Amino acid sequence: MDNAFPNSPSSIHLRAAVLATARRMAREGLNSGTAGNVSARFGEGFVITPTGLAYHLCTARDVADVDMDGNWTGPRLPSSEWRFHRDIYATRREAGAVVHAHSPFATALACIGDDIPPFHYMIARFGGANVRCAPYATFGTQELSGHAMAALEDRCACLLANHGMLVFGRDLEHALDLAVEFETLCEHYWRARQVGTPRLLDETEMAVVLKKFGSYGQPPAVGGK
Repeated sequence: MDNAFPNSPSSIHLRAAVLATARRMAREGLNSGTAGNVSARFGEGFVITPTGLAYHLCTARDVADVDMDGNWTGPRLPSSEWRFHRDIYATRREAGAVVHAHSPFATALACIGDDIPPFHYMIARFGGANVRCAPYATFGTQELSGHAMAALEDRCACLLANHGMLVFGRDLEHALDLAVEFETLCEHYWRARQVGTPRLLDETEMAVVLKKFGSYGQPPAVGGK
C-alpha cells in the first residue's frame, strides 16, 4: 500500500540515516549492488531500505515504513527480508537498528554452514562463546526468520547459511560498526583456516572474557564533561 506515508521531521531524518548507513555498507566493503538491507526502529514499527533498488539510486523517501504486522507505506516495496527485521524488533527490545549484508568473508563462512568457534576472544563481542550459523531457508521467508531468531538467542550477530550475515545494535552507527567488526573477525577466521586448525579458547577463558565485555567501553559522561 502507498498511503499515510509519515513525513514528520523525525521520520525523514531517520530515513536519511538508514539510507546513509546502507551506502556506507558499500564503502566498507560489506555489500554491492542491491544486496543486503538496513532498518531502524521507529515508533511501533521500523523503517527499512527498499527491495531491489541500488542504494545510490535511492532517496530518503524510498525507505519504507513497516508496522509489526507487515503492513507498509511508501512509494517503494520494503526489503524482501523485512520479516527478520520485524522479528528482531519484536523479541529484542535492545535492538534499535538491524544490518544484513552479503559481505565476502562472512558469506564464504556461511556457505560452509558451521558456527564460528572461540578462535579469538573478540567472539565474545557478539554475546557468547561462539557465533551461530542459522540453517538455510529461502530468502524473505518466515522460515528463514525463525532460524535467524534461534541463532541470535543471547547474541547480536549470526551467519545465515548460504546467504550472509545478520547483526543488530542499539542504533544505526552501532549496528554498522558491529557488522564491520564481525566481517573482520570472519576474515581472521577464514585466513587462520587457510594455514592450519585454529586453537580455540576454552570455556573458562571465554566466561572471563564475556564478563569483561559486560563493562567494555567508555563510561557515560558525567556533568557534561
